[in-house]
Amino acid sequence: MNPTPSQTVGPFYGNALPFPGGGDLAPLGADAILVHGRVYDGAGVPVPDALLEFWQADASGRLRGAPGSLRRDQVDGTVLGRHGMDFTGFGRVGTDADGHWTLRTVPPGNGYISVCVFARGLLHHLYTRIYLGTDRFLDSLPPERRQTLVPVTERAGVHRFDIHLQGEKETVFLDFG
Repeated sequence: MNPTPSQTVGPFYGNALPFPGGGDLAPLGADAILVHGRVYDGAGVPVPDALLEFWQADASGRLRGAPGSLRRDQVDGTVLGRHGMDFTGFGRVGTDADGHWTLRTVPPGNGYISVCVFARGLLHHLYTRIYLGTDRFLDSLPPERRQTLVPVTERAGVHRFDIHLQGEKETVFLDFG
């Protein structure tokens, strides 16, 4: 039998899955925030070939984003990316050689951004959240675990959220089984 996608281990995420403007969720002229960080492995080494997917509510808290993240050219089939006018609620970003990623988006009206992490060595992707507000689930966690879901505000409108796949600083990952 051939391996299924969840049994094959990359790194191959950067070849076909990212798309132009994948980290630019905020429409042109929107009151945007910047969320960025690094993905680290269990030894604290940046992961240069991870892929992150983001889903979030719009600024009003609605979860109905407009279609358009993966628009294709009707002539040659290439991915065009967003047209910059609508909020889709979805983003996909690969990490760079230093494990860094960046997301430009609107503040989520429900207080958090959902994240799915794909990386080499992971047979199944991981889910987490970036909390920019309070929430019953977040409040139910012990303080030392809660802090792994809250970004550090570097300055107005700029937040740093590092994802640790394992180790002492391991990010809280969610199980939707």
